Amino acid sequence: MRGQPDMKRLVFITFIGLIAAVSVTPGQTLRQGQGYNDRGLLRQSQGDVDGAIEDFTRAIEQSSGTLQLVAYNNRANARVSKSDWDGAIADYTRSLDLLLDKDRDAVVNKKRSNSDGGSGGAAGIIMAPPVELTYNNRGNARREKGDIAGAIADYSEALARNPRYADAYYNRGLALQSKDDRDGAIRDYSTALQLAPHLTDAYVNRGQVKQSKGDLEGAMADYNAALQLKSDDADIYFARGTARQAKQDLDGALADYSKAIELDANEAQAYANRAVIETLQNKKRAADEDFARAFKLNPGLKATYKEFLETRRSRP
Repeated sequence: MRGQPDMKRLVFITFIGLIAAVSVTPGQTLRQGQGYNDRGLLRQSQGDVDGAIEDFTRAIEQSSGTLQLVAYNNRANARVSKSDWDGAIADYTRSLDLLLDKDRDAVVNKKRSNSDGGSGGAAGIIMAPPVELTYNNRGNARREKGDIAGAIADYSEALARNPRYADAYYNRGLALQSKDDRDGAIRDYSTALQLAPHLTDAYVNRGQVKQSKGDLEGAMADYNAALQLKSDDADIYFARGTARQAKQDLDGALADYSKAIELDANEAQAYANRAVIETLQNKKRAADEDFARAFKLNPGLKATYKEFLETRRSRP
């Protein structure tokens, strides 16, 4: 009934791959592929995702080697923004196939530092995305699709290739948390934080896992650390409020829910949780107002709190 915060989101990393020329130019096939890829990046940045996908598709059709795998990677990222998980997974997989193809290793390595197609200018520089990044992003797409085992396998492969890849530890922690492997999730969040102490969401998610294990002091420490990094995040105040409420620190919880509402006036669950505390503190008018706000924002909460309200209102 108290309502727990949702896990923080996955970390998708976008790899641009080349410096945009932002035009489709006539001439060699490879240069034309580059032009389509550049325009696709521009269209995506402007919100025209369908147009970007069309351009990346043309780039794939008219290129080879490093440029082609970059275009696959860019199209995958565009498909992620449309929640087309199957399409994104297919494109990340094709990009990985090209990255891992031994026959292309020399081409890929050479073009990490040299211009493609002899363009000679900065606009022609093409960089292959790191293999571990592509595994990470495919893992994210697989997790969003519900393939947790596949996602964990991809994150693990990314970490095998780069053991200091903090985002992959964080994302694997999310996957492990979703399958209730709480100890594994805590290990991965902790490693991510050792490598990248600025990962606020890792503190929040680790705090949630600790809270689910009954370690309220550990959860509070993590929420406090997160707020040190991001003091204007309503979700973190809400999360800390749930821990304080579980510790029976009703005044502290009330303050946190109020701060969450101040930062996000549409946080229905924070209104409901605050109303529960106000009810327990015999602040009937304030509680009624908060429940009304909560139910207006999220009518589905009425069923959640029906028994609580009937029980409390039946008391003298």
